[in-house]
Amino acid sequence: MDFLFGGVRSSVATFVIQPPTPRLMEPLVAIVIPAYKVRDTVLAVIESVPASVARIYVVDDACPQESGKWVEAQCRDARVVVLTMEKNGGVGAATLRGFNQAFADGAEIAVKLDGDGQMRVEYLPDLLAPILAGRVDFAKGNRFFDLKRLRQMPVARLVGNIGLSLLVKFTSGHWHIADPTNGFIAIHRAAYVQLSEELIAKRFFFETSLLVNLNIVRATVLDVPVPARYGDEVSNLSVMRSLLGFPPRLLRHFFRRLLFRYCLLDINAASVFFALGTLLFFGGASFAIYRWHLGAVSGVPQTSGTVALALTPTILGAQMILQAILIDIITPPAHPLQSLYRPHKK
Repeated sequence: MDFLFGGVRSSVATFVIQPPTPRLMEPLVAIVIPAYKVRDTVLAVIESVPASVARIYVVDDACPQESGKWVEAQCRDARVVVLTMEKNGGVGAATLRGFNQAFADGAEIAVKLDGDGQMRVEYLPDLLAPILAGRVDFAKGNRFFDLKRLRQMPVARLVGNIGLSLLVKFTSGHWHIADPTNGFIAIHRAAYVQLSEELIAKRFFFETSLLVNLNIVRATVLDVPVPARYGDEVSNLSVMRSLLGFPPRLLRHFFRRLLFRYCLLDINAASVFFALGTLLFFGGASFAIYRWHLGAVSGVPQTSGTVALALTPTILGAQMILQAILIDIITPPAHPLQSLYRPHKK
């Protein structure tokens, strides 16, 4: 069965074949290729896309090599549509531009495929399978499943990804995933239309920001084993820029997720634990610091009652925050948004 356009298998116990409906037909899949300084590799990437993919969008992100014009001049694939950004907006902006166009043209699933040739297009069916099966709304590649192939990853990139994975789990609420900077992603229309594009980072923080916003709308996410290919391509990601820019962005996105997820869109036990625990912890810690300062200035030691008054709310607040984090870990989105999605005619 063609993984994009094949028929639907009927149940063994069903003897009357029902005519297919739009919901039961295999969805159209579109590929989006952000193009920035990939003139030497983008044509090979396009050629590697299987014929079963309906449309390929190459988004020229104000590339100094004019990758978009190069594709228009050299590529004869009728599926290819070149979109041009007036100014450089970053990989996120280019990807969102392609996603918007793909879904506007009727695609049901959009896939981001980098133009540098690192992503293994032969694993596209694996990436699409859980979405096509209705299990999840969003699938992403994970290079950390295969230990043998993992040795091919540059050491600096490997160490950075391990540390970043832990931080992104905490920030995004997707505790079951790893390799958060992996850009080989596929998303169903039902999840994409729920996202607020203004809240998604447009540059190198794009993938992490997207994961955070998917958690806010309760979209289901899954890691798929997809080994990467490393050659002579030059990465546009600055290590120093990542080290300086990621921590404050992670913190900002974490608090944004808490606000939307546990205050504006829903209120549950984790909401109470987070709010009350934060108040008790910082209140108790502030009182402890204040009393310690008074004791240091006056030379009079604090009484055991004062110490207990400071430690009790601090410890209780810390326990509540840990309980809230535990609830966050054990309550991932349970139902794919696509199971609730029904296309409507305009």
